[in-house]
Amino acid sequence: MSLETREVGRVTIVRCNGRIVTGDESESLRAHVAWLLRDRRAIVLHLGEVAFVDSSGLGTIVRTLTSVRQKGGDLKLCNVPEHTRKVLNLTNLTKLFDTHESEESAVSAFYRAPLPFGHPAHSGLSVLCVDRNGDVLAYLREFLRQAGYDVHTSNSLADFLILMRVTHFRLLLLGPGLTASPAVRQTFQQACGKVPVLQLGHEFSGLEAGEAASGLLQKIAACLTLGSGSPS
Repeated sequence: MSLETREVGRVTIVRCNGRIVTGDESESLRAHVAWLLRDRRAIVLHLGEVAFVDSSGLGTIVRTLTSVRQKGGDLKLCNVPEHTRKVLNLTNLTKLFDTHESEESAVSAFYRAPLPFGHPAHSGLSVLCVDRNGDVLAYLREFLRQAGYDVHTSNSLADFLILMRVTHFRLLLLGPGLTASPAVRQTFQQACGKVPVLQLGHEFSGLEAGEAASGLLQKIAACLTLGSGSPS
């Protein structure tokens, strides 16, 4: 079984492909989520490409849910195949799991939660950062939170649109070279017309870290003061 992980704002989506069965497959899923729990608390298991789940595999998912909740977070399921859905119904485990038809529905459910699902509450302005470079996003996320902003990150325009539909942002930070289909690009341009946008140039990732942070904070303050910005 293969596991593909990505962050959509404060939610982590784990896309499972293959079989969740006793042995290495179940152990890899359990270990992967345990690794995520070092600093993440809102997790979605996308099961749409899971061909088969045996009793041990289902037990692994149950134990994984318990582990996440013991850490103060939550785990949701999405795109559950019909064969797995039947097993959940047969075993009455539908009462245990919060299942959703799509990733967007699961992400939206986390954002509707009364508490920020395991993250400290932020009273600062909400900022969405979109960049293809995961290291740049990690840097932006941490230093902007230290500066008092409520920060959400994504590395794709498609996930950007999900986040724009489920919550409101005061500012968008956009990295260079973001690509998408014409339809997604058009919707993206429309969404950017509703919120001030600040472009991160190609040079940002190569600047000395302190210089990059200081310069960006000044640009953010100016952009929010003006209340305007536009993507190129």
